[in-house]
Amino acid sequence: MKPINESVNRRPLLGWLIFLASLIVVVLLGILASSIMERRAESVFAYTPQVKHDQWEPRNEVWGENFPREFETYYKTADTSFNSKYNGSAMIDMLEVDPRLVVLWAGYGFSKDYNQGRGHYYAIEDLQNTLRTGGPKTENDGPMPATCWTCKSPDVPRLMNEIGVAEFYKGKWAGKGHEVVNPIGCADCHDAKTMNLRVTRPALIEAFQRQGKNIEDATHQEMRSLVCAQCHVEYYFDKKKVDGANYLTFPWDKGMNVEAMEEYYDEIEFKDWTHKLSKAPMLKAQHPGYEVYLKGIHADRGVSCADCHMPYKSEGGQKFTDHHIQSPLNNVANSCQVCHREETEKLIKNVYTRQDQIIENRDKLEELLVRAHVEAKKAWDLGADEATMKPVLMMIRHAQWRWDYAAASHGGSFHAPTEISRVVSTGIVRAQEARLQLARIFASKGFNEEVAYPDIATKAKAQKFIGLDIEKLEAEKAEFKKNMLPEWKKKAEERESAYQVKR
Repeated sequence: MKPINESVNRRPLLGWLIFLASLIVVVLLGILASSIMERRAESVFAYTPQVKHDQWEPRNEVWGENFPREFETYYKTADTSFNSKYNGSAMIDMLEVDPRLVVLWAGYGFSKDYNQGRGHYYAIEDLQNTLRTGGPKTENDGPMPATCWTCKSPDVPRLMNEIGVAEFYKGKWAGKGHEVVNPIGCADCHDAKTMNLRVTRPALIEAFQRQGKNIEDATHQEMRSLVCAQCHVEYYFDKKKVDGANYLTFPWDKGMNVEAMEEYYDEIEFKDWTHKLSKAPMLKAQHPGYEVYLKGIHADRGVSCADCHMPYKSEGGQKFTDHHIQSPLNNVANSCQVCHREETEKLIKNVYTRQDQIIENRDKLEELLVRAHVEAKKAWDLGADEATMKPVLMMIRHAQWRWDYAAASHGGSFHAPTEISRVVSTGIVRAQEARLQLARIFASKGFNEEVAYPDIATKAKAQKFIGLDIEKLEAEKAEFKKNMLPEWKKKAEERESAYQVKR
């Protein structure tokens, strides 16, 4: 091989090519080095605390000064523009969409008002606006207990730390309205010193303890679901644990599936309310998302809630968790397609197919339950006694518990479609059995006619059918928002103006 200088002397153009190639390589290496240095600088800046605050700081804006990327993405939960086939981030009047719900919840707050929840940004506002919380005039007025604030704000762990857990559960919802003003955020899930995930709601810790588990043993990946499980679970208010308190409790002592929780409730003879038409002792499933998630393939494979609803993203050389908590269907590339290589349209179609198939049967169960409640009322009207009706009412209770468990576990038809299908089918069996027993009661009373299905084509018709005075409820809410709500906000501003933050 000839020396390179001899080749260059013979072919000057080759020298120029070598020079240009070397120049390009040097420029590219310079750009790479500059980019690395810039990203390192951004990394140092991104995690250099701008303010110092304690664990009980409830204002997300303060935490956001130290973690601007997470804060910026969190505030995208204010976006209500996304609509999927079933729900999304927009507010949807579910009683208008499905008026049968009014009858199923007759005598309970959800028959007054049930809107598809918006993002975490609206947690406080939506609770203040719903007719379920009534129109209280004083701090000791209104239909709901203070416990209803538990999952809505980082002011809750702050207040629990100040006055005690049991004391927080005492009193009316209106009594703590001026204290709970910041929407769900940073202090609900993070340790202020280390930013590690932490559980701030005692109900989850206590439920683990009763099962012989220590939540401190959970891995980081498990915590990416457990911080969600603080609130996205089935729960009830135990009025016997502490005198004067509606103590938030998870019914997991016998297990976490639909039958185990039902057995737990039956054993302690708990009911959320007595149905206005059938007089059945009812259970209202809250939102057993975590329990249903555990029955699905994703939990089995170690996928956490955050992996899909808060996937990792990169920006400015930083990998961080996207705090725009939302449906994965609005972020398929960063959620589903990290593991699944199918096209977006196919993945979304797969989700909708599972939902369609389950909701078809769930809707049938709804119709059967409406008929069962109406027919039970007819049996009472015909003079049926309590001993005769008791087994029928328990069948109705168990059937609707299964329907509600499937309906309230938002996303359950995707999270665990096999389990939800099973739960709905066993609900249909129980609803049909209740109606068969009612038919025998009718026969014993000499009644041999079909009980007419009510005209509940709209929310207004359904609410009129069960005897709700919606105009009165709306007037009370309007008065509350005019008179009491501004006082809450004024008191909260005065309190927070005294908070100390070190810069």
